Amino acid sequence: MTEPLVIRTARRRYSTVVCVLFWLPLGLAIAPQVLLFTERSMTMAAIAGVFAAHSLIATALELPTGGLSDILGRRAVLATAGLLNMVALVLVGLGTAPWLLGLGMALVGAGRALSSGPAEAWYVDTVQAHCGPGAELRTGLARGGAATSAALATGTLVGGALPWLLGLGPGLSAQLGSVASGLVLPLSVPMLLGAAVEVVFVLYVLTALREPPRPAARARDVLRGVPATVLDGLRLGSRDGLVRRVLLSAGAAGGALTTIELLTLGRAAALTGTIESGAVLFGALACAGFLCHALGSHLAPLAARLAGGSERAILVSLGGGASGVLLLGATAAFSGVGPTVLAAVGYALVYLGLGAAGPSENDLLHRRVASAGRATALSVQSLALQLTAALTGLVIGFLLAGPPRWLLGGTVLLAGAVLWMQHGAPTPPTPSATPEPHAASPVLSAADSRGYRDRLE
Repeated sequence: MTEPLVIRTARRRYSTVVCVLFWLPLGLAIAPQVLLFTERSMTMAAIAGVFAAHSLIATALELPTGGLSDILGRRAVLATAGLLNMVALVLVGLGTAPWLLGLGMALVGAGRALSSGPAEAWYVDTVQAHCGPGAELRTGLARGGAATSAALATGTLVGGALPWLLGLGPGLSAQLGSVASGLVLPLSVPMLLGAAVEVVFVLYVLTALREPPRPAARARDVLRGVPATVLDGLRLGSRDGLVRRVLLSAGAAGGALTTIELLTLGRAAALTGTIESGAVLFGALACAGFLCHALGSHLAPLAARLAGGSERAILVSLGGGASGVLLLGATAAFSGVGPTVLAAVGYALVYLGLGAAGPSENDLLHRRVASAGRATALSVQSLALQLTAALTGLVIGFLLAGPPRWLLGGTVLLAGAVLWMQHGAPTPPTPSATPEPHAASPVLSAADSRGYRDRLE
C-alpha cells in the first residue's frame, strides 16, 4: 500500500468516526429533547437544570479527560465516550423521573468531554507518523469539520421529522405508548435510534482506529499523570503566542455561537408569529447553519491558499463571521423582506466563516504541540470556547433586547479576528511551547511508527 493511500485511509476513518458514527446520534437528539422533557411533565426550571448539569459536567471533565486520552490512548477513551452516550440516550429516551433525565444529560456531558480531542489527535498522530511533523494536515481536518456539520444537519432534520412522521400513522402513537408501559413516545424514537448508532460507533472505533501499543499503566500511575498533563495544557497559552491566539480565537467563536443560539429562536418566533412555527423555522435555520459550516470547512484549504497562509485565512474567515453577526444586529430592529434577507445572509456568513477558520486554526495548533499533549491541547481549546460562551450568555441577559445583544457577539468575534492581523510564518515550536511527555504518556518512537503503519495497512 502506498503512503498516500495510507493517508487517505486515515482521513476516511477519521471522517467516518466524526461524521456518521459520533455526531449523528447527538444531532438526532437536538430537535426533540426539550419537547420530550416537556412531555415527561418537567417544568422549564427543571429542564434548565438538566441542561446545566450537562454543561457543568462537560466543563469540569474537559481537561482531565483530554489528559486521559494522552495517557491511555485515543481508542480507549473514544470507545468509553460512545458507551456513555449510548447509556445516556437510552436514559433520556426512556426515563420518566427527573433524576434519570438529569443523569442522562450528565452522561452526555461526560461523553462530550471524553470525545473532544481523541479522534482528531489520532488522525494527526497517524499522518505525522507516516509523513513527519511537516505533513499536510489541513485537508483532513477540513473534511472532518465538514463531516461533523453534515452529520449534525442530517441528525437535526431526521430527529425533528421522525416524531412528526410517526404521529401521522393511524394508531401508531398509541401503539408506541403501549410499549413498555408508556415509556416509548414518538419523541423517544430519535434518542433510541441514536443509541443504536452509538453501538456501531464503539465497534468501529475498536476495530478501525489502530494505534501503537502504549506501556501498561497502573491506575495509580494514570491518576498521577493526568494532573501533570492538565497543567501542561493550561500552560500552553502562556508559553506560545501563536497557541494563545488559537485559544483566544476559540473563545471568540464561543461568544458568537452562544449569541446565535440564544437569540435566533426568539427572532424566528417573532417573524412567524408563534413559538411553535418559530421552532420549526429555527430547526431549518440550524440545519442550514450546519451545512454552511460544513461548506466553510470544506473550503478551508482553498481559503488558506488564496489568502497566502493559515493566519491570513483565519483573519479573513473570522472577520467574515463577525460581519455576519453584526449584520444580524443591524437588522434586528427592522421588519420586512429586505431586512429578513440580509439577516439570513448574516446567519450564513457566521457559520461559513467559523467553518473556514477552524481547520487552519487546528493546523497551526497541531504543529506546535507534541503527540503527548495533543488531546489535552484540543481540550483546552474546547474549554476556552465553552467558558467564553457561558460568560457571553450571562452578559447578554443584562443587555437591552435588540441590536445591543447581537452587537456583543459580533464584537467578541471581531476581536478574535483582530488577533490575527499580525502576519508571519509560524516559528518552529520551542521546548517550552510543547508539553513534555510524562512517564505514562510517551511520544511515538520510530519503531512504534513503523509498526503502526504496518497495522494500519
